[in-house]
Amino acid sequence: MYKLMLETWPSIRGSCVQLWDLWGGGVWHVGLVSLFLLLPVSPCARPASISGLSGYQGCDLWAPRNSGGLPCGVSGGGAVRDEAGDQSRGTILLILASGIGVKAVQLTPRRWLNLQEYQSKKLMSDNGVKVQRFFVADSANEALEAAKRLNAKEIVLKAQILAGGRGKGVFSSGLKGGVHLTKDPQVVGQLAKQMIGYNLATKQTPKEGVKVNKVMVAEALDISRETYLAILMDQSCNGPVLVGSPQGGVDIEEVAASNPELIFKEEIDIIEGIKDSQAQRMAENLGFLGPLKNQAADQIKKLYNLFLKIDATQVEVNPFGETPGGQVVCFDAKINFDDNAEFRQKDIFAMDDKSENEPIENEAAKYDLKYIGLDGNIACFVNGAGLAMATCDIIFLNGGKPANFLDLGGGVKEAQVYQAFKLLTADPKVEAILVNIFGGIVNCAIIANGITKACQELELKVPLVVRLEGTNVHEAQNILSNSGLPITSAVDLEDAAKKSVASVAKK
Repeated sequence: MYKLMLETWPSIRGSCVQLWDLWGGGVWHVGLVSLFLLLPVSPCARPASISGLSGYQGCDLWAPRNSGGLPCGVSGGGAVRDEAGDQSRGTILLILASGIGVKAVQLTPRRWLNLQEYQSKKLMSDNGVKVQRFFVADSANEALEAAKRLNAKEIVLKAQILAGGRGKGVFSSGLKGGVHLTKDPQVVGQLAKQMIGYNLATKQTPKEGVKVNKVMVAEALDISRETYLAILMDQSCNGPVLVGSPQGGVDIEEVAASNPELIFKEEIDIIEGIKDSQAQRMAENLGFLGPLKNQAADQIKKLYNLFLKIDATQVEVNPFGETPGGQVVCFDAKINFDDNAEFRQKDIFAMDDKSENEPIENEAAKYDLKYIGLDGNIACFVNGAGLAMATCDIIFLNGGKPANFLDLGGGVKEAQVYQAFKLLTADPKVEAILVNIFGGIVNCAIIANGITKACQELELKVPLVVRLEGTNVHEAQNILSNSGLPITSAVDLEDAAKKSVASVAKK
C-alpha cells in the first residue's frame, strides 16, 4: 500500500474517476475505488497540493500497489509525473465524477526548498548523522570567537550561499575563494571580514554574485578516502533508491560516463524500509572495510531515516568519506525537499532563506504566483508551466524576447490577476504584455474581469495582447470588448506572439 496525505478532498467512495495527465497526454479511468490517489514514485505519506476545492476535511488516501505501481483498475496510456520528482513539470487534472456532480482539481507543482549547507548539516547532526563540528557566524567578530571555541587543529571557513563553485568564486571585496583553510583563528576573523556583506560570484550565480550574510566555521578533518552516496526518488523503481560510488569528491556524472561499473544502486521498498543487508552491501561496494563497514552501514541507515522523516526528495553526500582516525563522516551534503510537505514540515520550511531570491519573486510567492524574471521586454501572463514555457518559446521564435515566466496556476482568482499585472507593470523593462490563457479549470471570465480591473486601476500604459481559449471564453471576450480598453485580441498563440512582438517594434 502507498499512502498519501491530502490537505483537502471530497468523499468519493464508490465514485467513477478519470485521471488526466495533461503533460503526457494520457487519460486513466478508475472505477469504483474507495479512496484513491497514487503518484507512482511518491514515498510513504507524500502529500500533494490541491487547489480548486474548499470545505472538505483532510483524510488519508490509500491505493493498492500492484506490479506497475498504479492504482487498481487503472487502464489507458500516459504516465503520471511525481510532484516530488525531476519530471514534475506538468499539470495533473483530476475529474471526479460522483453522484453529486463533477469536480475538477489541479495538482500544482511547487518550487523545491533548498537549505544552506549549515542548515542541512544541523538537520543531519540532530538525527545522528556524523558531520564536522561547526558554528555559524554573521559577523567577523562572531567568526573569530567561533574559531576559538572550536579549538581545532585546522579550521575551514565557508561562505554560505545557495550556489556551487564557492571555492573558486570571487568576492566583490577582492577576496578570491569562498572556502578557506587555516590553523590560525585570527585569520578566520580577517577572512570573514572580507566575506560577510560582500557579493560572491561563482559559475552558478548571476554575474554580480550573491551577497554573503553568514559564514560557517567548521573543524577541518583530514580525509583519507572519498566516496559518493545519495538517496533519491527514482521513477523507474517506483520509490527511493540508494546510489553510491567508491569514487567520491568529484562530479558523479563524470564517474557514470567514464566508469559506469563504479555506480551501485539499491532499490528500497518504501513499506519495508531499508534492510541491514542493503546498507551493508552498499558500504562494502563503497570500499569500507572492517569496523568501518559497520559504521558506514549505520550512517547509511540514519541518512535514509532522515530522508523519510523530513520529506526529502534527495539527500546527496559528496564526499561520504573516512578519516585517518577511523571515522565515517558526511563532509558535504545537499538536501532537497518536497515543497508539498510544507504543511507538516513547518520547522524546516521556517528556515527557508529567501534573501537570495529576487524581491519580485518573493512578492509573487505571496499570491501563489510562480514568477521568474528574464531579460526580454515582452511580459508573459499564462496559466500552466508548460503553456508558459511554450509562450516564451514562440515569442522568441517570432523575433521577440520574453521578460518573464509567470504561471498563474489553476485555481486563480481575480485578485491574483490584479497582483500579477501589478508585478508585470512594475518591471521597467516591460514594453508589452501577452496574456495567454487556456481555460480548463481556469474560468476565462474571471481572467477577463481581473484584466479589466487591473488595466483601469493601474492605468496600463503598454500594449496588451490577449489570447483566451476554453471555459467561458465567449463571455470573457464580451467582457474585454465591452470594456472600452485598448486590448488587442488574438485568435491563437501564434497570432498573439506576432502581435505582441509587432507592438514592441512599433514603439
